[in-house]
Amino acid sequence: MENDSADFGFERVEPQEKTRRVGEVFSSVASRYDLMNDLMSFGVHRLWKRYAIHVAQIKSGAKILDVAGGTGDMSVLFHRAAGEKGSVIVSDINNAMLSEGRDRLLDRGLSSGFQFVQANAEALPFQKNSFDCVCIAFGLRNVTDKDAALRSMFEKLKYGGNVIILEFSKVVIPVLKQLYETYSFQFIPHLGQIITQDKDSYRYLVESISMHPDQETLKGMMQTAGFSRVEYYNLTGGIVAVHKGYKL
Repeated sequence: MENDSADFGFERVEPQEKTRRVGEVFSSVASRYDLMNDLMSFGVHRLWKRYAIHVAQIKSGAKILDVAGGTGDMSVLFHRAAGEKGSVIVSDINNAMLSEGRDRLLDRGLSSGFQFVQANAEALPFQKNSFDCVCIAFGLRNVTDKDAALRSMFEKLKYGGNVIILEFSKVVIPVLKQLYETYSFQFIPHLGQIITQDKDSYRYLVESISMHPDQETLKGMMQTAGFSRVEYYNLTGGIVAVHKGYKL
């Protein structure tokens, strides 16, 4: 990212302007965010998330940080993997998303073992070397300074711990790529208008996927941030990828 500008979809804007506008996007869609995820992915996002948990290899009693944890669905899966002795901190820069996640977990009777913290991924307010696993799922592309976020996640991770990045990526099957792009740009914004009355936010979200670094570029960014043994797994032909790296 250039120091004086950042991507907001296909636009170039001042970094603070991106942060402000991304905040508006997620405040607008928070109450229908999970429903839209189900509709847009035909429910497959739930399988992607379970695969990410599998890759993370969470041990009983683990301490986990779910960055950009939003409505808390990944946090619930992490808590199940870590068991009663484990703990999950759900962090998100957006208070509307964080409140939605807290309310959903309380409605399900899931309050023990969770902590909610409003925090910027670029400067996570936690002690160094604190977490067995740090995860960011479908959040990194919305961060203004991705390199700063990767460095911050690396700093908070314990030595021997791993980071999990679940994010939309670059489709590696040509025919699927064509179909996926048509579906994304022509259908998703209209679906967003119907479900959330906010077409523009979902147009941004589609554009942000196109602007996000591809699999190899993100791998290199993680290595630059300090992560070792970085690898990635393409899911659904590369529509989504899970990146994993260690702090050694």
